[in-house]
Amino acid sequence: MSIPSLPGARTPDQAPEVVCIGETMALITPTDAALADAHEASLGLAGAESNVTAGLAAAGHHAVWASRLGDDPLGVRISSELTRRGIELWVELDQDAPTGVMFKDPAAEGSSVYYYRRGSAASRMAPGMLSAERLAGVRIVHTTGITPALSPSTRDMVDRLFEDARTAGALVSFDVNDRRALWSMEDAAATLARLANAADITLVGRDEAERIWGTSTAEEIRAFLPDCDLLVVKDGDVGATAFHGDAHPVFVPAPVVDVVEPVGAGDAFASGFLAATLEGKPLAERLSAGHIAAERVLTIAADMPPID
Repeated sequence: MSIPSLPGARTPDQAPEVVCIGETMALITPTDAALADAHEASLGLAGAESNVTAGLAAAGHHAVWASRLGDDPLGVRISSELTRRGIELWVELDQDAPTGVMFKDPAAEGSSVYYYRRGSAASRMAPGMLSAERLAGVRIVHTTGITPALSPSTRDMVDRLFEDARTAGALVSFDVNDRRALWSMEDAAATLARLANAADITLVGRDEAERIWGTSTAEEIRAFLPDCDLLVVKDGDVGATAFHGDAHPVFVPAPVVDVVEPVGAGDAFASGFLAATLEGKPLAERLSAGHIAAERVLTIAADMPPID
């Protein structure tokens, strides 16, 4: 299959600005009826970390998506689309495990999703996949709470990733992004709290924090995660609050948007926020950039905006 391989170590001046690591799946969406009755469907892709990478690349930043794919046509489909969007790929191919698949079941009251990712190539990511040497010169390493939920080896990989990223001099960015279907509430609450508190930049939805940790306000979430240097709490159509060290929190309201579909908006927010962070923007401008990026996705029925 024609998929780029994971490269060797690079010098700092050749390094990407951001590396995002996590699973991307083939996405099958019926186009003529609900999933049980459909005769036609579209084939796309779905993955939180690749959504963020695409947003960063669209904003003009040198961004890498790192993962594992099956050595199959769906892996080629994913890699081709991400490459077309200006993303550099650091991908390991698996001859034995497949690329994951996700089905969407559209409905007027909201879409349902069905995952077929157990035993996927990405679930075999293991500690040391991205070494400190390989990450030399990278400014931000980003992943989400989906990645440690995939398997015991991916959970160990994320723990090691935090260490190696810091050894390489990169900031660790972590979007909590809880997926209820992937693991138990007990495992999720403990692991996500540990990783969110250990990251340099953590993004979390106020509603998901309340669901998994019982924290109902941005201030309660900050008290629960005191060690994260920069904490961003997203509160849907209300706005986002950033807590940086001991400084006074910064709040920026969300714009009024006619929502077509909310899927992918959180990833878009992360890409806008991280792009503005790379550009050295003040905290309020970073939050505004996140809202603007999210708005573009909220007004379409896809996880990624079309290429201009």
